[in-house]
Amino acid sequence: MDIFHITDHQATEFGAVPSGLPAEGFLWIDVTREEIAVNVEAWRDVIEHMTGVAIYDLHLADIMNLTHPSYFDSTNDYEMVVFRKLEMSAKTPEIDSANKADSIKIIPSILSKLLTQPVTFVVMDRVVITVHAPGSKTIQAARVKLLEHRGKENISSRHGRLPVSPQEWMLRLLNAMVDQYLDLRQPLTMQIDRWQRALLNPSRPFKDWIALLDARIALRKLDHLCEEQHDALLELRDHIIDTYRTSEDSRDKDLLLVRINDVIEHISRVLGNARRLESSLESAVQIHFSAMSHRTSEIMRTLTVITALFMPLTLITGIFGMNFDAMPLLKEKTGFWLTMGFMALIVVGLLAFFRRKRYLEGQ
Repeated sequence: MDIFHITDHQATEFGAVPSGLPAEGFLWIDVTREEIAVNVEAWRDVIEHMTGVAIYDLHLADIMNLTHPSYFDSTNDYEMVVFRKLEMSAKTPEIDSANKADSIKIIPSILSKLLTQPVTFVVMDRVVITVHAPGSKTIQAARVKLLEHRGKENISSRHGRLPVSPQEWMLRLLNAMVDQYLDLRQPLTMQIDRWQRALLNPSRPFKDWIALLDARIALRKLDHLCEEQHDALLELRDHIIDTYRTSEDSRDKDLLLVRINDVIEHISRVLGNARRLESSLESAVQIHFSAMSHRTSEIMRTLTVITALFMPLTLITGIFGMNFDAMPLLKEKTGFWLTMGFMALIVVGLLAFFRRKRYLEGQ
């Protein structure tokens, strides 16, 4: 468990658990679920001794639940936000541009297995607690950036401004987690474009239907995740609007609303992008089957025309193949050539008729 003291001019890390809250600023308590799982009750007692607030049993169970969806809840003492962040252990594979023929079979692992993990925020008046899985890159990056502020002399525009409240620090972390979803746009769009080209390639049949279905399932899962995140943050925004009532809190409320609206807007962009990609994928599949149907129709039209051309010729040869003793032109020297010429004339006439009716119109 790591504990940071954040004021308006510096951020420091405690080497041991403090006995109470500092005189100014707020505390950021960062802990992993594995550390809590060692002794859940002891960890809760430490938090209560430090902050004077006891976490409820049901909320403690939600904190330890790895399958919990994104949601928001509040009590008189604290607010709790569960947010499912992207598991960044999955890497997007590099695609060899020299082997474009096989590139359509490569699915980004981050798409085929859209792994997420819950991060829980417990926000009190002067304390914010983050609970997550080990190795969270977002938390690690936030810690490094936070510890760049060692004092007033080190504060610069490059480092940015320190958060002034636990709520603001939570929203900064949430914004960084949402940006991970925004980073998915380029690889997903590129993969969908490859599938679209493969689906509409007439010279090579498309065979990766299982991968395409898995991608559609992953996009639908991303859609549901974003909807849950969006609903949770809307509830958080409503809670902030309802709880900040006094005039002296109006500026703090406005700053928080600006940040939370920014996070909500980012989630909406991810949601809209996922829906556009899913729609593009479904449209490409429908165009593929329409093209296949059109190709089958063209083949059947060609076969029908050939059948129509040979049908009268077959009739004439059948008539002259009858075993009658007396038939016109049968014993004439020019009978064969007259019959062949008549058959050729029939073919030319049918071709002209089909051309006039646009049965043989080119693609």
